[in-house]
Amino acid sequence: MAVSAPFSFLKNRKHQLDRMTLGDLVYSFFTYYAVIAYITVGIVSLVFAVKWFENPLRMLLAMLAASVAFPFGWYLVHRNILHARWLYKSPLTASTWKRIHFDHHQDPNDLRVLFGALANVLPTVGGVIAPIGYLIGGRSGAAAALGWAMVITCFYEFCHCIQHLNYTPKLGFLKEIKRLHLSHHFHNEQGNFGITNYFWDRLFGTYYSKAAELPKSATVFNLGYTAEEAQRYPWVDRLSGGTRGDGHPKRFWQGKDGQGTQPEEAPASPEGSP
Repeated sequence: MAVSAPFSFLKNRKHQLDRMTLGDLVYSFFTYYAVIAYITVGIVSLVFAVKWFENPLRMLLAMLAASVAFPFGWYLVHRNILHARWLYKSPLTASTWKRIHFDHHQDPNDLRVLFGALANVLPTVGGVIAPIGYLIGGRSGAAAALGWAMVITCFYEFCHCIQHLNYTPKLGFLKEIKRLHLSHHFHNEQGNFGITNYFWDRLFGTYYSKAAELPKSATVFNLGYTAEEAQRYPWVDRLSGGTRGDGHPKRFWQGKDGQGTQPEEAPASPEGSP
């Protein structure tokens, strides 16, 4: 059984989603150190929003702005930074790129690398959302926007976990976003950059509903960091201990009892794979 042991918020503990039930995930999620941090920052921010309360309309507008800015910002970061190929070309940024996205595409089961790195997420979200809230509603608007952004962050992260969990959601919304996200992981990584919101994908032409709409990408698991690239820019490969892979992430394909969570259009598992 994969239920997390007490103190599972310790960041070095490893959780494999392909071996977990929904109940295991809920427990692990709410005891994970990053989620605890988001909840704490969210509560503190909303408390200050109430303490500094001035104008209810401006506060609501600040929260609405956060609701729009968050998925738009995620789309831009996911498409133009996480999937960019310039980060692994410098020893100064290679380790960051490896942690924030490469490892996730290499092993989508691992909760430690599924979550965004806390040291990157909090400054980025706070640095974007709080100023927007302040421009709309002053300090109460900034606090309300940041608090609401932490709620959105937790929602995003939980949905992202569900998308990789060996579990078929009953809710139609979750089932659909899971299907779209798994296409991003197992068919073509150059589309479907959203997590819960695919509006920006539709707007900027990176949305695809079926695998037949785009060719199968040869770099869907290595994000363009091929063996040739690893020779030219070896830093990520060294940090990976020589385990950098181009093929299908093992374990995740099979899943529990052979019931993987790959999209319907994905090809069959290679014969003889574990």
